[in-house]
Amino acid sequence: MGKYFGTDGFRGEANINLTVEHAFKVGRYLGYYYGKNHKARVVIGKDTRRSSYMFEYALVAGLTASGADVYLLHVTTTPSVSYVVRSENFDCGIMISASHNPYYDNGIKILNGKGSKLEAEVEEFIEAYIDNEGEEIPLATRENIGKTIDYAIGRNRYIGYLISLATRSFKDIKVGLDCANGASFSIAKGVFDALGAETYVINNNPNGLNINENSGSTHIEVLREYVLENGLDVGFAYDGDADRCLAVDDKGNIIDGDLILYICGSYMKERGELKNNTIVTTIMSNLGLYKALDELGIDYEKTSVGDKYVYENMVKGGYSLGGEQSGHIIFSKHAMTGDGILTSLKLMEVMLEMKMKLSDIIKDITLYPQILKNVRVTDKDLVQEDAQVKETVEKVAKALGDDGRILVRASGTEPLIRIMVEAETDEICNKYANEVYEVIKKQGYLLS
Repeated sequence: MGKYFGTDGFRGEANINLTVEHAFKVGRYLGYYYGKNHKARVVIGKDTRRSSYMFEYALVAGLTASGADVYLLHVTTTPSVSYVVRSENFDCGIMISASHNPYYDNGIKILNGKGSKLEAEVEEFIEAYIDNEGEEIPLATRENIGKTIDYAIGRNRYIGYLISLATRSFKDIKVGLDCANGASFSIAKGVFDALGAETYVINNNPNGLNINENSGSTHIEVLREYVLENGLDVGFAYDGDADRCLAVDDKGNIIDGDLILYICGSYMKERGELKNNTIVTTIMSNLGLYKALDELGIDYEKTSVGDKYVYENMVKGGYSLGGEQSGHIIFSKHAMTGDGILTSLKLMEVMLEMKMKLSDIIKDITLYPQILKNVRVTDKDLVQEDAQVKETVEKVAKALGDDGRILVRASGTEPLIRIMVEAETDEICNKYANEVYEVIKKQGYLLS
């Protein structure tokens, strides 16, 4: 990770550690970088945060000042930006979003001309320019100044693309959608309605301040209650920019990313669509998933946390399915990034083609109890290098043996240390997670 760019773009609190000056400079450099040999074309989307408009205008100013033409998708999802970039030959795409973070945070996600995450080398160039360490960039003049184009049609083409991927009608299926008051509010319901579903939607009234607030994939219990109260067949929850999806089955079971990989992976294997018989996971995936995949004879890869690393591994190995427990699922035949709405359509495909409910499809897999404790700290690197913290983690790992595991890692987007413990019971998970937490606290790393 760089000084400004983490695992998912440049993220921070709006006008605190991510400012309009930063956005302007990002735009200035991208317009210059992609416009060296031709007039650059850049497409921008944004989520529903109040600050997204502010950053959009700053990026546009920087891009057009460097001579780029800018196409605005307006409020839309991250995967829709990726789709438009690669299908309509843009030089790059920008999504203004802090994904699952609260409304006061925001981020600048940059996608290359293939629709995947920007190369680290280019991020380093941008960081140098932000810090006035890079080369001087000329301002465009006269007819070379860029222009801005309303490009809502690009979002509509993405919606049409999603609809075209469905294999069957959703008629008579009761589907619940939790849009997290985020970018999917203008897309998801229209897709499911067009496919014939009886669609029920919650948290689809964004006001700029309520994105992800007690809603969406980070608060899946809200959708779970809604599905059970209304007797729905299935529910899907997205995050702020809709690159994640978690589901709830008819019995209220929560279908996380690991279960989605199991459901779709086993289905794709049966149909001969699972390339190289391999699913790409991250180090956070549940032991129960690996045991289930072993029984099915499906191989797997493990990467660092972040859909960026999942996709890189998928490209390298030529794999067709990969994802994270958090709900970033990548179907490489159709997308270059995690796509929450696409993931929900793929789960619908499995249900309809197999003529089974999700609750029946997952009956043969048992996930280990797992706890994830997020600890706000003053310095993530110091915590991970602290001798007493490391000693405690090693002691816990030894105690768990083959019946569980512990993973302590730094968040790529927030000032957090994440303590994950898997074990045979919730009590054991809590016991060992708290042991590590208490050591971090004792060493004085907690952020007050």
